[in-house]
Amino acid sequence: MVFSSAAFLFIFLPTVFILYRIIPSHRARNALLLVFSLFFYAYGEPKAIALMLVSVVMNYLFGLGMGAENKARKPLLVLSVICNLALLGIFKYAGFAAETVNLIPGVNLPVPHIALPVGISFYTFQAMSYVIDAYRDPTNIQRNPFKIALYITFFPQLIAGPIVKYHDVAEQIDHREITAENTALGVKRFIVGLGEKLILANAMAVVADYVYSLNIDSIGMPLAW
Repeated sequence: MVFSSAAFLFIFLPTVFILYRIIPSHRARNALLLVFSLFFYAYGEPKAIALMLVSVVMNYLFGLGMGAENKARKPLLVLSVICNLALLGIFKYAGFAAETVNLIPGVNLPVPHIALPVGISFYTFQAMSYVIDAYRDPTNIQRNPFKIALYITFFPQLIAGPIVKYHDVAEQIDHREITAENTALGVKRFIVGLGEKLILANAMAVVADYVYSLNIDSIGMPLAW
């Protein structure tokens, strides 16, 4: 689901906003955001949501192992980084790596054609940042798996970032203050960003796509710039 799409602007976002304001319980609000974040991702990537949930569970368990009393916490941290980068590498770079190796004379590896899950880079590095935060300061260890799931899958930054460190939002997951002033500020920022996307970025994309479709021999320095 794209933020500038009609489905997001006129159905998804208003539904989340209205339900969030109606629900009085903070815990229920977190549950609402988690459910809708999972739906948001499943809407565009129904199969890839399983991979994202594997990442959530894996990094939640690694986070639990970052306790100060655990003597194996440093090897576990290294293992978590390896597992996350391997997950990212398989889905994002396996095909590229095989094609590169095949440039060597006599080598003919099968090139895997793996569909790239949307947002995998963002949620992978975000999950890694939680484990690293937990390693640096064990007080950041979150024993509630649903809070970690919300942190990793939160839909406003799930597919396009930015990557948010856990210690920067941990307090907001537990305590948030809703005011008319902050709501108005958020709506204003969203409208400005939407305008930049629709009016500026989309218009520039038409020109960029046309240039990228040209033969490389017909693109001189002035056109490239």
